[in-house]
Amino acid sequence: MNRKMLTMAFALSALTAAPALAQDALVAVPEANSGDSAWILTASALVLMMTLPGLALFYGGLVRAKNFLSVLVQCGAIAASASVIWIVAGYSLAFSVNGNSYIGAADNFMFGGLLDSIREDQSIGELSFALFQMTFAVITPALIVGAWVERARFGWVVAFSALWSLLVYVPVTRSVWGGGFLAEQGVIDFAGGIVVHTTAGISALVVALMLGKRIGFPKTLMLPHSPALTVAGAGLLWVGWFGFNGGSALAANDAAASAIINTHVAASVAALVWMLIERIKVGKATAVGLATGAIAGLATITPAAGTVGPGGAVIMGLLAGLVCFWFVGLIKGTLKIDDSLDVFAVHGVGGMMGSLLLAVFASEGFGGVGYAEGATMASQLWAQTKGVAIVAVYSAVVTLIIGYMVAMILPMRVSEDAERDGLDIASHGERAWDLD
Repeated sequence: MNRKMLTMAFALSALTAAPALAQDALVAVPEANSGDSAWILTASALVLMMTLPGLALFYGGLVRAKNFLSVLVQCGAIAASASVIWIVAGYSLAFSVNGNSYIGAADNFMFGGLLDSIREDQSIGELSFALFQMTFAVITPALIVGAWVERARFGWVVAFSALWSLLVYVPVTRSVWGGGFLAEQGVIDFAGGIVVHTTAGISALVVALMLGKRIGFPKTLMLPHSPALTVAGAGLLWVGWFGFNGGSALAANDAAASAIINTHVAASVAALVWMLIERIKVGKATAVGLATGAIAGLATITPAAGTVGPGGAVIMGLLAGLVCFWFVGLIKGTLKIDDSLDVFAVHGVGGMMGSLLLAVFASEGFGGVGYAEGATMASQLWAQTKGVAIVAVYSAVVTLIIGYMVAMILPMRVSEDAERDGLDIASHGERAWDLD
């Protein structure tokens, strides 16, 4: 047989075997659902929009004009550093299939091994899942910005946030969403009431106590310089939260639709309740009240958006408006703690309350999805309480350690002169608004 005939024989053999090989490949490597993948990619963009520009504008409008730009820069720097940390090591330590109940292994460092991979019980590629989870890792440390605005040194902010992402956010994510020890105990957190809002809210309170009060607080009136920007930022957060909660279903299905409906109605009710309280107490409903109430409702429904019905979401929104409003007064008015933009009272309290109320309103009697086999309302409430308590204590202790550890190298707070001049000029040498 000459070389030409031999080549043709091999070619025919390969063509004959190709369908069988292709069949085996399809069995071994499942294909991602394109519709579900498209929704998760869209949801990822929505959640990133919540930080940039949503949260940046929401917080930026609440500070004085001389500090507006500093808030935008801090949110941007935290988004950048958290993204790099997540890609390099964070995702692997949180979601690797290897490791233990507390921390993952190095399997997926630098997002290695994610291409053409699908996690068990998911219909989207693991790379899409890792991207979606990255946007949560971005917004969580950015939430804490509201506790230190107008007085924290920029270098300390960046270093603290990077370490916090690695030492607080990643282990908590592993314990709840990565199949860790809290998940094993039955703790449910649909989209981040514990992983995002409890960690950030508790840490914000600790940081506010560490930094101390702004010059003049609480005697000097420190009014928001632009309620209009705050409402615009809240609107971006509200819309972005559809991706935050709806995307957490990890599929384009009725579970995602239900989560979005619950998200919207809880925010709507909480915003209305907050404005009603303002109208009764001070005589006027404010734009900042509308925005803050909506965010309180969004934070509260987050852990339960996929497990409760619209009726439960309405009640949770009502409680969010009432309870978070009361906590704002307690923290700033009674305890005189300068959690400048109410991170703990809104995000922390809302996230923790929603995580506990989940156990009640998940009941089919309230229109929820019901409980796992063998679980009851009482057992689920106990699991949720343990989860919230453990994460709150862990977040507080590690935040305290990180904060003082970084402060040994980089001062935590700017000088009094810099604080009076404003951080836009003192820290960045620029002004947000050039009105000359």
